[in-house]
Parts: sequence; structure tokens; C-alpha cells
Amino acid sequence: MKINNHPPIYQQVISSPVGNLKLQASEYGLTHLQVQQDSVANDTLTNAQQQTDGVADAFVTESSAIEPSVVERERAKAYVTQAVTELGQYFKGERQTFDVKLAAKGTEFQQQVWHALTELNFGEICSYAAIADKIVRPKAVRAVGAANGANPIAIIVPCHRVIGKNGSLTGYAYGLEMKQYLLSLEGVNTEN
Repeated sequence: MKINNHPPIYQQVISSPVGNLKLQASEYGLTHLQVQQDSVANDTLTNAQQQTDGVADAFVTESSAIEPSVVERERAKAYVTQAVTELGQYFKGERQTFDVKLAAKGTEFQQQVWHALTELNFGEICSYAAIADKIVRPKAVRAVGAANGANPIAIIVPCHRVIGKNGSLTGYAYGLEMKQYLLSLEGVNTEN
């Protein structure tokens, strides 16, 4: 991942075993993957919105932004489409790594943490301290925790694989039940 200042220009909401997922991308890669707390019907999408079978997609525009070209829009849509395919395979147990290009917006430190998370193997767990050591910032354990919590690309940037140093489940933006589900899907037994 690299520092990205490009806003998303395409988004899609899909159903998944953990709830509705909202994926967004710029022409440079996937920028967001978030679990929706409300239903697809309440999602505010811009432009021509299409909804079928619990799936919604749309091109995103910002009033102050320069209108993206057709090529940029199609590139962003392709990243979301690839991510949707890969997520489907992940949830079916057919995929352990993700290949979609990522373009999350964050500070240099956040990018280092998120990159370290993407280097964790399927089913591999670690602590915030281990991530801090990995990015050669051993005293930045709390900052690593904050960066982990600010991760805009759930599941693909696997912040769910970070557990307490004592082996216990720690906080997760989408709740410990979802974290447990994802870890169990990856074959990790976290029950004491």
C-alpha cells in the first residue's frame, strides 16, 4: 500500500456471512471495505443506483471533485469487482490470500501497520507488540493499536488477526463475534 489522496469513485454493497459489506475504490485500488450497520436500502448512494437481490452499486461523486473519466470509473469498478470475487472465495474457504490492489488513505505510520497486517498469513495471529516489532517501532504498541482500529479495509487487511499478547480476543471495530467468526473461518481456535 502507498499513501493515497484519491477519493473513491465507485462503490458496491454486497451481502456476506458477516453482514452487508460496502466496498469502495478509486482508480488506484480498493480504498474501503466496511461492514454496514444498517440495511442496503438505507445506504446513501449517489448517481444511478441499482439494487437487486440485496446488492447495490453506484459511481460516487463529490461535488468539489473533478469528474472522473470513463476509464477511471471502469478501473475503480474493476477493483471492486475483483474484491467481491475474492471475498466470495474467501468465505467459501477457497482463498487464503487477496490479490486486489489496495489504495487506502492513511498516514505513513498507518500504511506501515496496514502493510504489516497484509503480510500475516491466513490463520496466523499476532499481538500489537509483534506488529510494532515488525515495523521496527517496538515502543509504538498503542499507536499500532490505533492504526489497527483505523484500518479502512476490513478482512482483506486482516486486523482481525491481531489478538491480545496473552492470547485473548481484543477489541474489533465490528465486534468480537465477527472477529471470532473470521478467525474460526481461518482455522484459529481462540476459545480458552
